[in-house]
Amino acid sequence: MSGTSEGPTPAADLDRSAVTDSDHSIYHRVFATAPLPMAVVNPEGIVVSANSAFTELLGAGPRALTGRVAADLVDLTADARSWHAYREVLRGRQAKLRCTRRLKHPDGHSLWVRVTVAPLTDGGPGVLLSVTDISGRRELEARLRHLQMHDPVTRLPNRTLFFERLTAALEAEAYEESGTGRIGLCYLDLDGFKAVNDTLGHRIGDRLLAAVAERLTRVADEAGYARAATPLVARLGGDEFALLVEDSTGTEQLADLAESALNALEEPFDLAGQRLSLTASIGVVERHAAGTTATGLMQAADTTLYWAKADGKGRWTLFDPERNAHRMTRQALSSTLRPAIERGEFALEYQPLVGMEDGRLSGVEALIRWNHPQFGTLTPNRFIGLAEEDGSIVQLGRWALATACRQARRWQLDHPAEPPIFVSVNVAVRQVWDSDLVADVAQTLAETGLAPHLLQLELTESAVMGSAGRPLQALQALSDMGVRIAIDDFGTGYSNLAYLSRLPVSVLKLDGSFVRGFQYEGDKKAIAPNPADEVIVEAMIQLAHRLGLTVTAECVETSAQATRLRRIGCDTGQGWLYSRPVSPARISELLGEQTYAVGNP
Repeated sequence: MSGTSEGPTPAADLDRSAVTDSDHSIYHRVFATAPLPMAVVNPEGIVVSANSAFTELLGAGPRALTGRVAADLVDLTADARSWHAYREVLRGRQAKLRCTRRLKHPDGHSLWVRVTVAPLTDGGPGVLLSVTDISGRRELEARLRHLQMHDPVTRLPNRTLFFERLTAALEAEAYEESGTGRIGLCYLDLDGFKAVNDTLGHRIGDRLLAAVAERLTRVADEAGYARAATPLVARLGGDEFALLVEDSTGTEQLADLAESALNALEEPFDLAGQRLSLTASIGVVERHAAGTTATGLMQAADTTLYWAKADGKGRWTLFDPERNAHRMTRQALSSTLRPAIERGEFALEYQPLVGMEDGRLSGVEALIRWNHPQFGTLTPNRFIGLAEEDGSIVQLGRWALATACRQARRWQLDHPAEPPIFVSVNVAVRQVWDSDLVADVAQTLAETGLAPHLLQLELTESAVMGSAGRPLQALQALSDMGVRIAIDDFGTGYSNLAYLSRLPVSVLKLDGSFVRGFQYEGDKKAIAPNPADEVIVEAMIQLAHRLGLTVTAECVETSAQATRLRRIGCDTGQGWLYSRPVSPARISELLGEQTYAVGNP
C-alpha cells in the first residue's frame, strides 16, 4: 500500500529546535540583564518588552512600559525630522535612527540621552530601541562652552556669545511671529581706562572692569523687571561693553537704559584702597530687526560711540542717519580725491572783483568746483578740508594755480584793448609747508606768460598773521617777485594789527560778517544799519590805507551796502550784488563792457 504516514521527527530537526530554544533563552537573559537600556518595539511602534535598565532609566516599574507607545517614552515626536526617520525605520525603509533627547525623570531631574533605533538582527518584524545616558558628557560640554563663551575677568558673555545671540535675534523667525520686531544696542566704552591700567596696573584695571560689569548687570536686571526680557550684558573686549535689547520698544527705552548705565557708573569705585571715578561714552542704536545685519548694527553702534567721544565723552549719543550719511560721504570723497584730480573732475569758476569808484571789473577770484560723478557739483567747503588732511591740496593747488594763470593770460590776449585783470587764487598753509610754492609760482608764470602783478594769492588771516620762518620767507619772496599777497577773511582772528606793517601783504579782504551789518534794502523799507560795524570797518580801511594796503569787501549783496562802503573808502567789492561765480566765457563778456553792470547772474 502506497502513501505517507507521520513518523518520528528526524534527529537533525530535533537538535535544531533545541538549539533555537536555547538561543532564545540566552538572548532573553542577556537582554534582561544588559546595563544598556533597551526595548523591543513592534512595527506599530508599541513596546513589546523592555529591560530593567530601561525601566530604571525612566523611573518605571518592571512591566510598566510594555504596551506603551515607544515614541512618547523618548520624545521622538519633538521634531518632524526625527519623527519621520523613526517611522521609516519601523517600516524597514531606513537602516537606523540616532538622535539626542532631553528626558524628564519622574523624580524631577532631567537627563540627556542618545536614542538609537535599528532593525532586529534576526530580520524579524519590529526594531530594537536603545538609550544611552549622556548627561555627564553634556554637562562637561556645557561647562566647556561656558568657559569658551564667557569673559574670565567679568564673567559676562564674551564677544563670541554676544554675536551668537545678536545673529539669532536678527533671524526672521525670531521676530516675525511675536515681539516688537525691533532691536536695540547700547555700545559702551570707558573714558580714560587706559590711564588706570598704565598708572595702577592691570590687576586694579581688571578689578575695575569686574566692578563695572556688576553695575551694568544690575542696570540690566532693573530694566528687565518691567519687561518681557532682560537686556544681555556682554564684554566685547578691552573696556568695551554692550547691552543688547531684543524686542525693544523704541529709542526711548534705549535712551533710558543708556542714561541708567551712565548714572550707575558715576558713583566712585573703591578697589583695594583705591578710590576711582570714571565716566563712559555710549553709542545707542535702535531700529527694525528686518533688513538689519549684525555687521551693520555694530558699524552703526561703533560710529555713534565715536560721536559720543568726539562730542565730549561722558554721554550717550543716538545714531543719526543724516550725520552718518555725511560721514560716509566724507569718507567716499576722501578716498576718491587724488584720482579725481588725475581724471580732471575739477573746474574753476570766477567771481568778479569790482572797483567801488568806477564800477569796472578789476580782477576775479578763482573758485574751485568738483564735478563729482555721484554727488554732483561740490563747492570748496565740501572737500578742501579733506584735501588739506591727506596732502592732496598740494597737487590740487598746483592745478588751480596753473589753470587760473593760463585763463587770465587768455583773457588778456583776447581783449588787448582792455586793461588786464588780475586773478586771485586761494593758497592753503600746507601748500607753503609741503611744497616749494615760490618755485611753483615762478614756473607757472613763466609757462603761461602772465605778469606777476596780475596774480594775487589769498591766505587766511590766521595763516598769514602767524607766519614765521619758512612761510614768511616764501611770502616775502613772492612779494619780491611782484605777486600780490592778500589776507582773506580779515577781522575774524586775533590779529596784532601793527604786525601788518612787517608782512609782505598788499590787500586785506574784509570778512563778510562785517558787511552784513550794513544797511539792507527790504521790500518796503530799509533795515537800520549797525553803527558799530560801520565804525569798525571804517577804522580798518583807514589803517590799511595808511599801511599802503588796498581793501576788498566780501559778501556785498545790496546797492545800499555798496554805497556805504564806497563812502568810507573801500577800494573793491565782491559779492552777489555784482555776480555769483561764473564761467570763463561770462568773464570775457564782462570785459567788453565799459562799466560793470550790477546784478549780473
